[in-house]
Amino acid sequence: MELFLDINSDLPLYQQIRNQVILGLAEGELRNHETLPSTRQLAADFGINFHTVNKAYDMLRQEGILSVNRKTGAVVAIQSPPDFRGRWRESARIWLAEAVVKGLGKDEILAECEALMSAFCQPEPE
Repeated sequence: MELFLDINSDLPLYQQIRNQVILGLAEGELRNHETLPSTRQLAADFGINFHTVNKAYDMLRQEGILSVNRKTGAVVAIQSPPDFRGRWRESARIWLAEAVVKGLGKDEILAECEALMSAFCQPEPE
């Protein structure tokens, strides 16, 4: 999976890294149990401070996406925390409210959600 950072974006670099890992997983470019580059290697590749990458990896670890340790490095290890659904629902509620406030209608919002979901790989039932 290739990561792209926009140095001129208002979004912090660590958040861009975090978001791209999440998108990579959803779009099937990255898989569970796959190893990511070390913080120092990824920082060197982008010419950024390794603490920036470390912050992104730590966020992903706290969110139940990565496992990070000295022996294996950063490995995708997806776990769904018990409170995930409630936190996700609140975030989605805020994003949808913003769309409504800015003039998007229900049909337009639903169509956009459908279009976005079609880009993601749906996990096979276990």
